[in-house]
Amino acid sequence: MHPEFPKFKPVELEDRGLIKEILWKYQPQTAEWTFTNLFIWRSYYAFQWSTYRDWLIVLCKAKANDFCALQPIGPPSRLEVVRMLLRWLQKEKGGKEPYIERADQCLISEIEGAKDLVVKPIRDHFDYVYRRKDLVELTGRKYHSKKNHINKFLRFYSFTSSSLNESHRGACRELVDRWCQLRRCGEDMDLLGEWEAVGQALIHFPALKLQGEVILIGNEVKAFALGELLNKKTVVVHIEKADPEIPELYTVVNQQFCAKNRADILYVNREQDLGVPGLRKAKLSYYPDHLAEKFQVSLAGT
Repeated sequence: MHPEFPKFKPVELEDRGLIKEILWKYQPQTAEWTFTNLFIWRSYYAFQWSTYRDWLIVLCKAKANDFCALQPIGPPSRLEVVRMLLRWLQKEKGGKEPYIERADQCLISEIEGAKDLVVKPIRDHFDYVYRRKDLVELTGRKYHSKKNHINKFLRFYSFTSSSLNESHRGACRELVDRWCQLRRCGEDMDLLGEWEAVGQALIHFPALKLQGEVILIGNEVKAFALGELLNKKTVVVHIEKADPEIPELYTVVNQQFCAKNRADILYVNREQDLGVPGLRKAKLSYYPDHLAEKFQVSLAGT
């Protein structure tokens, strides 16, 4: 039995079938809405889920240790369920300033004009969406630096690219552990949360049915990427890690993942930059086709 509002349960692997079915019917445009993202980040964000009539409801913990919610997922119109959810957060969860986080443009169009709601775009959460063909071919002057990275890499290294499978998972985890040690994850809760999320994706790789690509140099895993279908036209890349001593590897693994996974897909969503300057610069350097905007929704007057 699945939980019905106001009862909630933590996100568990056994929930994949039902949640994935609801999400696929919705055809999301933003990266949060895969079962994988909800599952691998379940500890960091304390995700809990329920159903309310025709909608999926997901609660999460805000940084101030307060509860917030993600947008209700399901059919339009969601104006009344948004109002209900915000008022419930305020009354039952004691939220002084309850809000819905990372709402997509589709929801905003449904609640547009509601004077009792405040909508605020959050640029740090916008997803970068690229044409898959651009990331594979890297044609034109704007991608000249990316081509140079790959050519520099090829002058020094011979590599093979392979679909990630069971035999690679241990080496991928060792690579992530080294990355975490160099970045001093133990001193940064956000990085520690990312390390845990990547570990969960690798541990549960078969059950989550992820697509993956590894870069091997001398039979050693030096980079890998993990992703899956977000909607009928888009693959989302959840994770991308590479040996920090070979900076060009990120360009290589990005190209190889896009080239070898779902050649029928038009777009690649490479998630948000969270306001990190270096990450924003790197994502912009690939010239996104568009940004998938996200918003915060709250009650007016709170």
